[in-house]
Amino acid sequence: METNPKFQIYLNFYRLKSAKGDIVLTGEGYATRLECIKNIEHVKTSALKSSRYERVISNNNEYYFILRSANGERIGKSEMFPTPRLREEGIETVLKIAPLAAIEEFPGHEY
Repeated sequence: METNPKFQIYLNFYRLKSAKGDIVLTGEGYATRLECIKNIEHVKTSALKSSRYERVISNNNEYYFILRSANGERIGKSEMFPTPRLREEGIETVLKIAPLAAIEEFPGHEY
């Protein structure tokens, strides 16, 4: 089942879900819901700039990326990918969907 891409807020964390329902980016825990929402706004603007994506290889030789804000702060982390090509596809997905994704409360965690 496909839906619109969205940021879901739960327990002062966020996750960005694609139209297919895959989680493509997650945020750190924030002290408040308002901080979480502000961070999502930073993600929406930073996602448009390919220079903000740091490409990383884990100790287990898996590939992932970190999205950074203008000041270099980590504002999102991807899932692990088995290949660099799939990591690049993940980056392309975030580039396309993050700027326009709606924000919603994760079901069961409304405030």
